[in-house]
Amino acid sequence: MNSRTEKLTFEGGAGAIEALRDPPAEGTEPQGIAVIAHPHPLFGGTMDNKVVQTLARAFVANGWTALRFNFRGVGGSAGVHDEGRGELDDYMALVGQAAPEGPVAIAGFSFGAFVAAGALARLWDARDVRQVVLVGTAAARFQVPAVPPEAHERTLVVHGEHDDTVPLSAAMDWARPQILPVTVVPGGGHFFHGQLPLLKNLVSRHLRAGERHR
Repeated sequence: MNSRTEKLTFEGGAGAIEALRDPPAEGTEPQGIAVIAHPHPLFGGTMDNKVVQTLARAFVANGWTALRFNFRGVGGSAGVHDEGRGELDDYMALVGQAAPEGPVAIAGFSFGAFVAAGALARLWDARDVRQVVLVGTAAARFQVPAVPPEAHERTLVVHGEHDDTVPLSAAMDWARPQILPVTVVPGGGHFFHGQLPLLKNLVSRHLRAGERHR
């Protein structure tokens, strides 16, 4: 993403996990480590996805170290797709190795948001989870875990009005029983073509508000 991007390899249940780590600007007080999960591996999802990169930029701009990675079977990561089970294990492995202590942020896009929600359910009571960002949450195709009620004020859920991969109605059906607010981008599609600067701004506003209220 920039000249300070580090290529790293972590160890997951299926073997090596390929990752990229972007630190915040020098002189910035670090907020913690944000682990960002990418879209569905069987439909071209990788850590280089434009939405994933946009999330990373937003976190970095707000003082976070952004860590994005390839799920098993993608790029240089070992293993094969495991329908979310092994991918959640991959996510947890990265948190354990890259951020064994201190504040963390949990984020994901599409299938990655489904995995990130699973990680949140596991980590909420055990770690200092400061921020949660779920974009285009794949609620139409997967049983996405609910966000812990205590985490709602730290959680940003963003969905495109005209998402034809995960209909907005599916995201609302998931969020409604939780009374979890959803930020809808008017005219937005699943990949937010032409609206990535707006997505970055929404995430940045959420992160700045969370820091003020901490």
